[in-house]
Amino acid sequence: MTENPVTYAVVRVGGKQYKVSAGDQVLVDRLAVDEGKSLTLETLLVRTTDGSADPKTAKVKARVLEHVLGQKIRVFTYKPKSTFKKTRGHRSRLSRIAIESIALKEKKSGS
Repeated sequence: MTENPVTYAVVRVGGKQYKVSAGDQVLVDRLAVDEGKSLTLETLLVRTTDGSADPKTAKVKARVLEHVLGQKIRVFTYKPKSTFKKTRGHRSRLSRIAIESIALKEKKSGS
């Protein structure tokens, strides 16, 4: 497998799509993988310097760096002309992953 000609890939993680390159760090929805472990992501599109490549032959390897909590979001609800007021909020559970490599299978040169 070669790593040189790939500029970026589009991968699916947790039902969402992310555009990644080798060396990127991405915050995604919490993964059921321990910190420090590696995983292979589902590849939807691969773009190379000489055009697009087949995403079925590409392997995107990532490593889970840490599990974190997202920014606190507050939701305030009220009804006018009454005393109804309610404040709710949440913090999303996220995982920070590092893209280690995007590799393509080498084409077999047949003669």
